[in-house]
Amino acid sequence: MSGDQTASPNPGMDPYQRLQIVLNPDGTITRLREIPETPPTSDPSLGIPVLSKDIPINQSNNTWVRLFLPSEALDNSPTKLPLVVYYHGGGFIICSPASSIFHDFCVNMAIELRVIIASVEYRLAPEHRLPAAYDDAVEALHWIRTAKDDWLRKYADFSSCFLMGSSAGGNIAYHAGLRAADEVGHLEPLKIRGLILHQPFFGGIQRTGSELRLVNDPVLPLSESDLMWELSLPIGVDRDHEYCNPTVGGGSKLLEKIKVLGWRIFVSGYDGDPLFDRQVESVKMLEQKFVQVVAHFGVGGSHGVEFSDPQKAKALFRVAKDFILSCSGA
Repeated sequence: MSGDQTASPNPGMDPYQRLQIVLNPDGTITRLREIPETPPTSDPSLGIPVLSKDIPINQSNNTWVRLFLPSEALDNSPTKLPLVVYYHGGGFIICSPASSIFHDFCVNMAIELRVIIASVEYRLAPEHRLPAAYDDAVEALHWIRTAKDDWLRKYADFSSCFLMGSSAGGNIAYHAGLRAADEVGHLEPLKIRGLILHQPFFGGIQRTGSELRLVNDPVLPLSESDLMWELSLPIGVDRDHEYCNPTVGGGSKLLEKIKVLGWRIFVSGYDGDPLFDRQVESVKMLEQKFVQVVAHFGVGGSHGVEFSDPQKAKALFRVAKDFILSCSGA
């Protein structure tokens, strides 16, 4: 890790402009970009491979879940499907399960992994700074375990549950996992087997080698990730807060619980992602805590490459499927 604290982002690169957001005087943001969305489709007569529907969780917080069910499960299959609880990316400040990029990802994942997916809508920062997203992530688990929904009751194997997230969602899956380990008795009959952290969004004060090397990365420049942390962390804390940097803070006791529970943690990334060194550091930290870790790191790529490259998405789904099978067979 480099000791240089002052990498030099391109001065002409305005992260607000790149993200198409405007900071308001009251601390909220106006989101100018219209992110394409896909409506759910739950009609089995359409012959589509994956059905989807939205269900409210907490109406006062406007949180909800989009369920994805492989249509083949409707054909009286006696075997229930593993349940993946998924948290979308977007730097904690944009997107939702309805965003087409995440909807399509979940559809393909449901097909390739043969799982039922619950994609969670959580509150966004800066209107709701962390830990609001973590609160919503865990509330969704409690909602799922008691849900009266037919898809969940008939087709989801609650004894084979995985928390998964991409980018900021990977960060949320990690912290939701820590909390879930601390209240595992209260989540029954939901039995979590592992966490799947897909290019998780972690950070820290000291710049890493990959951050310095990719300071003006076209996908996730440093100025943009800095802004996302500035807008999402609790006011007054720095990026060595435990929400941002998993190698510091008070997670040790909860990681000890994860170790005792036998949960496994899957971490994926590419060395073309500025966050790569953070992801490698997190794997080393987990290994030092004797948590069972499966690391899947590739050469090249970029942050979020699986959303635009079907071959890389298939490769991710292949190893994630193996991970789920190995955990379920434990």
